[in-house]
Amino acid sequence: QVQLVESGGGLVQAGGSLRLSCAVSGRTFSTTVMGWFRQAPGKEREFVATIGWNGGPSSYADYVKGRFTISRDNAKNTVYLQMNSLKPEDTAVYYCNAVISMAQPTTLDAWGPGTLVTVSS
Repeated sequence: QVQLVESGGGLVQAGGSLRLSCAVSGRTFSTTVMGWFRQAPGKEREFVATIGWNGGPSSYADYVKGRFTISRDNAKNTVYLQMNSLKPEDTAVYYCNAVISMAQPTTLDAWGPGTLVTVSS
């Protein structure tokens, strides 16, 4: 059974930074494309970023490009999201998930609990 456990969220002022982590168990992490998603209050969940299985290619939504960086450590079965220059509109619960491919970020597993990021103005 796949488990996804996100951590690292919190309250930060606009312009600040946070680093999120997602520990993955129950799947062959090193050959899985991983992604980050987020859901703001009252809105649908949306795509944030994906990273290839070997940490090579990455893809970002336009609204985070240049501010967020996705990375992974296959030895630790963990994917990260470094978030810089945070804006109040980045406030959301952030989730990770395995996805079909870089070109098709359709998720594969049940969602974990997520981690809440709150950015104050």
